[in-house]
Amino acid sequence: QVQLVESGGGLVQAGGSLRLSCAASGRTLWSLYMGWFRQAPGKEREFVAAINWNGGSTDYADSVKGRFTISRDNAKSTLYLQMNSLKPEDTAVYYCALGSKQVPGSWYPRPEQYAYWGQGTQVTVSS
Repeated sequence: QVQLVESGGGLVQAGGSLRLSCAASGRTLWSLYMGWFRQAPGKEREFVAAINWNGGSTDYADSVKGRFTISRDNAKSTLYLQMNSLKPEDTAVYYCALGSKQVPGSWYPRPEQYAYWGQGTQVTVSS
């Protein structure tokens, strides 16, 4: 059984930074892509960023491109999301997710393309 546990969320002022972590356990992750999604109150879950199995390929939503960076450390079974220049519209619960297939690339923006999810961590950006 796979477990994903996010941490690092919190309250930050606009323009500030946060780094989210997602610790994984239960199986070897090195062969699977991973991603970050977010969900604001009253809105659907939306894609934020994804990374291929070895970190060599990444993709981002247009809304976060140039501000957020996704990375992974397979030796530590941990996924990261560095978030800089945060805006109030970035306020949401952030979820990490583990891919469902051993496939190349990192363009996997749909929730149904992921097999496992964490419980989420709240990020609140004040203006």
